[in-house]
Amino acid sequence: MQIKADNPDHYVSQIPEERQAIFNELRRVIKDNMPAELEECISYNMIGYVVPKSVYPAGYHCSPELPLPFVSLASQKNNISFYHMGMYASKELTTWFTEEYAKRTRFKLDMGKSCVRFKRMDDIPVDLIGELMTKMTTQEWIAMYEKAYIPN
Repeated sequence: MQIKADNPDHYVSQIPEERQAIFNELRRVIKDNMPAELEECISYNMIGYVVPKSVYPAGYHCSPELPLPFVSLASQKNNISFYHMGMYASKELTTWFTEEYAKRTRFKLDMGKSCVRFKRMDDIPVDLIGELMTKMTTQEWIAMYEKAYIPN
């Protein structure tokens, strides 16, 4: 299920109605807790929270004309997907998240390298996502990104 939208509100208007409340709650907690430099936009057909070009002019190495992605939120066919590139780059952050997730939910974590898939809309640890958003600054993310992806 790929959604084509011009802006985040337009994106949300196109997801199934039964997901809209929890999706908006996730958006709210992300925006309330994300580093101030990030911006919400549509990025890769998802709602993205990106480091704007005014903060990081080099942009994303895969597409330098685009801002550097940090977090994304998407409504997929069978789940809500939450992508956090900081977890992809930091083993310590991933360990913290997986341990906290187990304490706060009844179900097993469904996670890839940076993607958490929420299949049960009534068991999404919104507070944990908010806390996760405070664990890495924009500058820490840029430094990790450059170390991992930008040749010296």
